[in-house]
Amino acid sequence: MLQLSVIVPFYNVQDFAPEALAGLRANAAPDTEFILIDDCSTDRTGDLLEQAARDLPGAVHVRHAKNGGLATARNTGLDRARGRYVTFLDGDDWLAPGHYRRLLAAIAELDCDFVRTDHVQCAGRARTVHRVPHGRRGVVQDPRSAILPAAYATSVDYAYAWAGVYHRRLLDDGLLHFPDGLRTAEDRPWIWRLHREARTFAVVGLLGVFYRRGVANSLTQIGDVRQLDFLRAFDQVVAETAADRDAELLLPKAVRNFCAIIAHHLKNSERFEKPVARRLREMSAEALRRMPQHVLAEALDTMDADRSELLRRLHRRGAPAEVAAR
Repeated sequence: MLQLSVIVPFYNVQDFAPEALAGLRANAAPDTEFILIDDCSTDRTGDLLEQAARDLPGAVHVRHAKNGGLATARNTGLDRARGRYVTFLDGDDWLAPGHYRRLLAAIAELDCDFVRTDHVQCAGRARTVHRVPHGRRGVVQDPRSAILPAAYATSVDYAYAWAGVYHRRLLDDGLLHFPDGLRTAEDRPWIWRLHREARTFAVVGLLGVFYRRGVANSLTQIGDVRQLDFLRAFDQVVAETAADRDAELLLPKAVRNFCAIIAHHLKNSERFEKPVARRLREMSAEALRRMPQHVLAEALDTMDADRSELLRRLHRRGAPAEVAAR
């Protein structure tokens, strides 16, 4: 059996794909496969992947007939994965040589369902280490124990799928697939599900993934309607958490996170196209009404005054007249 399946979606990243592929080449091994998914690129990305499938040991090239987004592309890779362990990389990021050997050694030694790692964020020439917001390193724990507290950053707020490695049993149990069709925040329901339903996890201080920020065609840089998928993503987080056996304990974290990301987008709404900004306000008001109202009230009470007042105003404007008048 192969030890590792590496799933790498690419979409119109012809300028960055060579560095990503070079990093994969520096991590190639007889027991590793690289599943390269071209999500219907319109530039030279597909040509680069075809060449890689011929030259890169263990590589296979899969091309989508139409663009489906990152979640759908990762699911394509998961459906083809044959390894004992699974990990991810994005087509505009890159790796340090030998990173996957160290990652495999870590999860084998710890013998847990998944391992999370730190990473290096790259913006132009600047390099910044970003660490998993979890204090205990190299210790196997219950993933549920890393969800709370609600008011602080925890492991569920560090949702990068490529910052870690995952045992195949999670794939076989249906825990590794992403919400199909989500264009942004696809990793939020995914990381919450892992922490609610997996049995064991650990955090290690490995640095080997270099995450490129500020790419022009990244959805984080584009202000069109696809950005609004974060609302569907967090709706799913809240709904699934509400159905959890520990809903009363975990819902305040899920709702507070949802409120924080809504406030973030509202405060930066000038980067959206005007119709999208208007739709953002409408959909955000609807999302606030869908949340458990007693949990929402508690979450707003714990947030800073600026964000809390912004969301309260939106909630009042979006509420039915008899509710707004109270």
